[in-house]
Amino acid sequence: MKITVFGATGGTGRHLVQQALTAGHHVTAVVRDPARLTGPRHSGLTLVTADVMRPEAIESALSGSDAVVSALGPRGRDAGNVCAAGARSIIAAMRATGTSRLVVVTASGHVVDAGDGFASRVLVKPLLRRFLRTGFADFARTDEEVRASGLDWTIMRPPRLTDGRRRAYRTAVDLNVRGGVTIARADLAHAVLEAIDDPATVGHCVSLGY
Repeated sequence: MKITVFGATGGTGRHLVQQALTAGHHVTAVVRDPARLTGPRHSGLTLVTADVMRPEAIESALSGSDAVVSALGPRGRDAGNVCAAGARSIIAAMRATGTSRLVVVTASGHVVDAGDGFASRVLVKPLLRRFLRTGFADFARTDEEVRASGLDWTIMRPPRLTDGRRRAYRTAVDLNVRGGVTIARADLAHAVLEAIDDPATVGHCVSLGY
């Protein structure tokens, strides 16, 4: 499978690229600074230097791709709308190139649903919304952009990310994972790759946690 990855130099993106290559996929990593993608080069890896916010600049990276993954994430509490703006640009480029499969990583923190326990609904998430207001608003706008895209989309909703080792995790479709307060970036990357090839996740949100 040919996979185009945005946010390839981020914590989750690095795991995603490595796991995809190990699994035998061809990966096109779209980056602004190739030097930030560390590690040995792989024959299945193509680097494209481009600004994700310019749809015309990333179209060539999408041509021929079977799936596109956005692992873009805010850097700092006041990162603005990088995820939503990036998703909007990626969607425009996908429409221009006829690429249809899109997997986007946002988060579970800005969503309250029946999967959340009492403490999460009443205490934890209201506090998180106060301190992470900008980032959560960006994730919410990203969700809206993706849902309205008309593409074969899946939204991945992880809880707080860690750098822990891979282990067994739980997933839920269109529902937060009860008690799933953390997930390792390596496990999130694994879940993204699983979702790409699972038609049952198209048009749905996949939450995960331990």
